[in-house]
Amino acid sequence: MSDSASPLKLIFFGTPQFAVPSLEKLLAHEAFEVLAVVTQPDKRRGRGNELSASPIKAIATEHQVPVWQPRRVKKDAETLDFLRSAEADAFVVVAYGQILSQEILDMPRLGCVNGHGSILPRYRGAAPIQWCIYHGETETGITTMLMDAGMDTGPMLLKATTPIGLFDNAIDLAKTLSHITADLLVETLLGLAQNSITPLPQDNEQATYAPLIQKADYQIDWRRSALELHHQVRGFYPNCVTTLRDNSLKVMATVPLGSADLALLPPEIRSTAAEWSAWMKTGVVGAIVGLLKNQGAVVQTGDGLLLLKEVQLAGKRSQMGWDFVNGTRLQVGEILGA
Repeated sequence: MSDSASPLKLIFFGTPQFAVPSLEKLLAHEAFEVLAVVTQPDKRRGRGNELSASPIKAIATEHQVPVWQPRRVKKDAETLDFLRSAEADAFVVVAYGQILSQEILDMPRLGCVNGHGSILPRYRGAAPIQWCIYHGETETGITTMLMDAGMDTGPMLLKATTPIGLFDNAIDLAKTLSHITADLLVETLLGLAQNSITPLPQDNEQATYAPLIQKADYQIDWRRSALELHHQVRGFYPNCVTTLRDNSLKVMATVPLGSADLALLPPEIRSTAAEWSAWMKTGVVGAIVGLLKNQGAVVQTGDGLLLLKEVQLAGKRSQMGWDFVNGTRLQVGEILGA
């Protein structure tokens, strides 16, 4: 950056850990000056119910950046006055958690730039990473866009893609995407400042949606296929749940047997294929049809078998599958679910 060029003045809107790499990269880059951070109010968390700052607030405080925490940013007069008077070049928004009004969107010179966790116009909405995995996608990415009044409907700026592995869960993928977001936002902001990016309208006919996840979405229905259930477990990690012996049982990691390409399975599972292949369709849906040594229990689904690699009984710590089998003295023929 030349001495004559002034840094772009930014205000950063974000809240969770996903937004942290983006803020850190902008703070460290000589082309940008982060004037302030806007984040959600502190929340009570944990057993002590103590007030806890958002990850973004923690980073801003560490770097001595002013922090604003309005309960409703659209209605907070003091915050609005500050945003207006700051004369920022751009507002940067990454997983902030509140909807910005048109008044706010119109404030910065270059607009409000959002880093969204999908390849738009697919998976617009609050939970794109989770639903992308749930639907078995093998690729996703980040789209930067200029925000408008709609839900992730603004014109697109830049995109970057990444593959999704068969055993990636939502937390794994979010970590990868958070760093892609940081890099892409830098490229996007520099491109906007240099007028080298042409915003591209979204094709609304190609749009799909990723709504907030509801409690019912976590319930495991063993009538579905092993592969579908595997996608559900890793997409909604770590919250998918069934029952065993009238107790709640979280299913936290699985391996689909016979429903996915054998070559994609871990070697220790592939080597036992002759054993678990013999268990196919030997039990009713939801039944434990076999106990795979050093691995875990194998469940009959509506199509294929599902190995329980990691689980958590209510009130207990999570356990690897084989430890769970031994600790509960699980038996072939026991039924999971209602």
